[in-house]
Amino acid sequence: MNILLTGGAGFIGSHLCRKFLEKGHSVICVDNFITGSKKNVEELLANSDFKLIEHDIANPLYLGENLDWVLHFASLASPKYYLGQPIKTLKSGLLGTHNCLGIAKAKKVKFFLASTSEIYGDPLVHPQTEEYWGNVNTIGVRSCYDESKRGAEALTYAYMRQHNTNVRVARIFNTYGPNMQIDDGRVVSNFIVQALRGKYLTIYGDGRQTRSFCYVDDLVKGILKMMGVDYKKPLNLGNSFEFTIIELADLVLKLTNSRSKIKNLPLPEDDPKQRSPDISKAHKLLDWQPAISLEEGLKRTIEYFRNIL
Repeated sequence: MNILLTGGAGFIGSHLCRKFLEKGHSVICVDNFITGSKKNVEELLANSDFKLIEHDIANPLYLGENLDWVLHFASLASPKYYLGQPIKTLKSGLLGTHNCLGIAKAKKVKFFLASTSEIYGDPLVHPQTEEYWGNVNTIGVRSCYDESKRGAEALTYAYMRQHNTNVRVARIFNTYGPNMQIDDGRVVSNFIVQALRGKYLTIYGDGRQTRSFCYVDDLVKGILKMMGVDYKKPLNLGNSFEFTIIELADLVLKLTNSRSKIKNLPLPEDDPKQRSPDISKAHKLLDWQPAISLEEGLKRTIEYFRNIL
């Protein structure tokens, strides 16, 4: 297959690029390198089936190549970046999705949207099912990201209904692993880097808020399985096992053998108190569920950060 992948030099995108190439597909990787890194795909440049285009997908993109899929993964997905660049975040989610859908429509190919658990906001339903509409502050500081993804989903289904575009939508929950940026502000990379450097592990609030952490290899398997089935409604992809932030911090300290201490900071505005996916639909439709434990995934991620620090 010929696959266009936006955000292909990013954390998740770079893992997808490798997997597609391993399976014998051709990949056109589009990235503007705001949060992605050329280092994530550097070794792929020698592969004749891999093409890298530096481009902001918020602007129109014209391609002569034939395609089979358009996958839109370009996004400022970590709080550090979307809080610092809210307009860029909205443009990537809204204009970027519109441009990618336009390509899929013109080429008459399938479209895959990387959505997010953030569309559920600070959920009042737990765990979150795909039928839950969410509890989102539409004008809060996080709204630039949350609403960019909610709007992206609305655009996707508008194209499906009006233009009969064949779509897939994955609502991705907290994912971690190699190729995360050192300073991206996400909790797993934060804790690991702080522990390895002997710095304080910064916990926002009292650390009792929960998250569910999915290792990137498991997520990639879920995405590939989604591409192989004819199911157009949103699907949650993530790990359903919940951990408190303080439990995560303790485990990182144990696995890094770090003597770092914990420092509590004020809880950010609209930070969700609970976050865990109901993945029963994905399990039933895709025969998929995460297989890598948090401890094993953290060991692999810690090794990655040790090597680059």
